[in-house]
Amino acid sequence: MSGLIRWKWRDLMSVSSSTESLGILMARLTDGLMSRRGWRGENRHAPARSDANGISPAWEAFLPGQVALVGAGPGDPDLMTLKAWRMLNAADAVVYDRLVGDEILAQLPVHCERYYVGKACGNHSVPQEEIGALMVRLAGEGMRVVRLKGGDPGVFGRMGEELTALDDAAITRHIVPGITAASGAAAALGMPLTDRAHAQRLRFVTAQLCSKSEQPEWQQLARRDETLLFYMGLNRLEVICDELQRHGLPADWPMMLVANASLPEQQTLHGTLGNMAARLAKHLLPTPCLIIVGSVCQMAAGRESALADAVAHAAAHMSCREAFEESC
Repeated sequence: MSGLIRWKWRDLMSVSSSTESLGILMARLTDGLMSRRGWRGENRHAPARSDANGISPAWEAFLPGQVALVGAGPGDPDLMTLKAWRMLNAADAVVYDRLVGDEILAQLPVHCERYYVGKACGNHSVPQEEIGALMVRLAGEGMRVVRLKGGDPGVFGRMGEELTALDDAAITRHIVPGITAASGAAAALGMPLTDRAHAQRLRFVTAQLCSKSEQPEWQQLARRDETLLFYMGLNRLEVICDELQRHGLPADWPMMLVANASLPEQQTLHGTLGNMAARLAKHLLPTPCLIIVGSVCQMAAGRESALADAVAHAAAHMSCREAFEESC
């Protein structure tokens, strides 16, 4: 407790409004906040950055010869965690996939080696076994290796296979979770994924199963009290819509598609199980694209409509004002 600096609001209010006293006030505020956040101790110095251009100091527990599986989040660099950035600042090599954007890659340390191992549907640039072998080799060379994956590495990111490869080679590994695409999309759309009046259950489903003969448990998925999130499912959209209807959901059940969630180029398409395939044919969306099924989609559609009305109203008001000013 001796290293903490205490301050109270009434002490601050006792300071007069002179320029000199204002400086004292700001110094007290700074000291108080920094001590509360643990930035200052007995030596009263903030930790130095390991990289002058880094977003945050390197993670000191990340040692040479170790591997960190790090989630890059849904796309927006601001949605990456502080620990993720600290791991990247310490990295000697980064093994990344196609969902990691250029804005994030631009922040990597200058000395860091980069290895692209991206995958798309039907096009795997590097087989999964080779990715594991690459991480083991780089760690064996004494590098701090970051395996950077879009979203959360533990959500449909084949993290289990990569952990097995590292464990078999006795490589120490760290896991840094990221914001998964579903959460990023919901936040960007201003909608919840669960709601007491709409959905008391939430289910993440991958549309890319291990073999073509496998099928999801459609009967269990066709519920009205939950939100379904399908990852990597754009090429199976028609099957998803048909099967959910065949197992009990109505044709007018709401759904939406979200491409490039959280990025400036984000696109959304609203529809129903009965018409979404036709709507997508007319309004093509890029991948990655998330499929959301459930009545919460109505909440997002309502908010987007209200926002569009507000923008239109503001534009009309501005036009009327400009016309009035010109007439004067």
